[in-house]
Amino acid sequence: MNALRQFRLELHRLIHSPIALLVMLLTALSPLIGFTLYRPVSSSTATMLSGGIADPTLAGGLLGAILFGLLTIWELDRDNRSGFTALMEAAVSPLTSAMVRLCALISASLLTQIATLILWLPYTRHAVGAVFDLKSYLGMYGVFMYGAIPLAILFAAAAHQFTQRLDLSLALFAAFAGLSLTVWREQWQLCWLNPCVWAVSDDFTNIRLLRSVGYVRLTWALALMGLWGLSYLCVRRYGKGCMGSLLRNSRRFYRPILSLALVAISCLAYIHQPFLDHSKAEIDPLYPYGAALVEGVTASSLHALVTPNPDTGEVYGKAVYQIQNASGQMQSVRFQMQPGYRVSSVSANGKAVPYSLGSEVTNNIRELTVELPNEPEIELSIEYGGLPQDWNIMSTMQGGPEISHQYMCLENQVLSPAPLDFAAQGGLLSAIWDITLPEALTVIPFGNDPVEVLQEQTDGAVTWRIQGDGPFEILYIGDYVREDIQSAGLNVEFYYARKHQSIMEQAGAVQAIQQVIEYCTQRIGSLSFASDQGLKLIESRISGGGYAADGASLIDESDFTMQNMADSQKGSSPAEVMIHELVHQWWGLGCMFDPEGEQEIWSAEGLTTYTTYRIVKALYGEKIARTHYIEQWQNEVKNYYNNFYVRHPEYLSALPEEHQAEISNSLRTVRQYSEMALKILKAEKLVGGEQAMDEILHDLFNRELDPAYPYLTYQDFLKACNLTEEDLSLEKDLSI
Repeated sequence: MNALRQFRLELHRLIHSPIALLVMLLTALSPLIGFTLYRPVSSSTATMLSGGIADPTLAGGLLGAILFGLLTIWELDRDNRSGFTALMEAAVSPLTSAMVRLCALISASLLTQIATLILWLPYTRHAVGAVFDLKSYLGMYGVFMYGAIPLAILFAAAAHQFTQRLDLSLALFAAFAGLSLTVWREQWQLCWLNPCVWAVSDDFTNIRLLRSVGYVRLTWALALMGLWGLSYLCVRRYGKGCMGSLLRNSRRFYRPILSLALVAISCLAYIHQPFLDHSKAEIDPLYPYGAALVEGVTASSLHALVTPNPDTGEVYGKAVYQIQNASGQMQSVRFQMQPGYRVSSVSANGKAVPYSLGSEVTNNIRELTVELPNEPEIELSIEYGGLPQDWNIMSTMQGGPEISHQYMCLENQVLSPAPLDFAAQGGLLSAIWDITLPEALTVIPFGNDPVEVLQEQTDGAVTWRIQGDGPFEILYIGDYVREDIQSAGLNVEFYYARKHQSIMEQAGAVQAIQQVIEYCTQRIGSLSFASDQGLKLIESRISGGGYAADGASLIDESDFTMQNMADSQKGSSPAEVMIHELVHQWWGLGCMFDPEGEQEIWSAEGLTTYTTYRIVKALYGEKIARTHYIEQWQNEVKNYYNNFYVRHPEYLSALPEEHQAEISNSLRTVRQYSEMALKILKAEKLVGGEQAMDEILHDLFNRELDPAYPYLTYQDFLKACNLTEEDLSLEKDLSI
């Protein structure tokens, strides 16, 4: 019987086996666990795609891999259980049978995955809504879910071929899966079963993350194919044991060579992964600041030509520095380089000069050393490029250096090399970056640097020019919609993803920005990071938070998701949630809170929730504000005080850690949003009303900051109100 016919018969038998059909059915239904019980993506960065696609596919991959691993062991042990081993070996070569069964199992898993894709497509499209993306759906089901299943089949088959025992094979497979779920859980290259996926984007792309997880799957696939190849040599023949069969089957020398080569390639792929740098474990808080300057060497200008490749995620460029060497001798200078880049050439005044890339990486910076000639004026040209690498401390939070047709974030050394040990002439370096991009993308400098369209090319690409006053620049590039808003004498440029346009319109984003800026500027104070030219509000790809600088503020896309817009703790409607998130420009960015105190009741959320209530009261009336805010706070705080685990914390500590964390996070959220807002409302009554509280908050917001500790504390608030913690106790009386 030839191998192809045997494969068809084996696959037909397999998909008609009751046990195999049950496994296939359960695997197809396994994403349901991700919709309900198993939510591996961080709740702090939850988006519609994380809840609607990422969580289900990760759950499906975990459960499907375990099910198919068990099925593989069960199927390969069938002859041993039935006692037909000798009869089967007389009819079919054991080596052919092993190969055929492996192919049949992988084919069955592939058919199951296709059915799963079709089964969940309508529901997922409905659940995710306006931000549904077919490419993301196919990518996550292919990489997050199906990527784990062949790995489980390969390992399970190898385990059984090595041991020829059901119990030992099950034990080995359980250990392999258990390591991924425990010891390897935070090691992104080793957790084959449960990949590190901390956040996925709704509005932009997730190509970088998909490539990273896919790379891990590929690395493991190579290693496990090599392992299976070695186990294939141990398939029992002619009544020999494991070692005897190994020697017999290795007579065809290419078999062990191919298996060992696959293992070796996987090891090389593991060592030379392209996504994370190899920064030293010790973080140097002073590096690269404070480097000793080379005397007599300065730079007057920089002109960089930058070309990102959205298809590969790489960046290539040419940076030309005008350098003055007044030392009268050859000098060695250093530049800060992105660790993922390689340098193709360095020339000074048109002649190649020696250069070297350092072997060490510190704080996501690799040093480029260049030998400058003994000439007073030097035009130094550096050609560079490659795949930007994340800092290795972000190994479980990858996705930042996204470069695609919809979104790019190009920061500092990602754009061009920057001087490390020589200064700008006169303290100011004139910098120009010309960057060529697909025509659908808009370039937004994070700050007030001028930007213009320099050239529109015939192939649909557009070259943008950005002018700065130093070697560093931060560019947010995406398919953005721009809204120009006038409010409280401030010009606001609001940039958000085109994919999110319908949701922004539903939330009344423009009106919310106008209302929040007018209210907060009048009562709390002007934003310190707004410049004379106005303010840019920029929606960024999911990153876990925002930040602000002169003339610009970054707002994480998680603030604008449909899921977040439906958060009743932040507002009773999408418009009110939008108001809540915008108030964080004052309480959270304009006035900072100690990040180490995030586990406590005092945080930016309390003042933000209270201020949102005041804005809603001013806009929609006291009745609506009391119904949707004060009464809701009172109900939630009452339930909190009556909560079993609050009254009996000893029972909470007895629960498994994951359940403790889930309950504690839920309780802390109630305290930060509802209890703290209710305390501030009580303080308002005690200090004499809304006007008095407005004056207190205005003074706190505009207070003189201590550079060593610039955070607003609970004690600062109590002192300003001339109150004590006991004065704001709510345990005896929630009526306000």
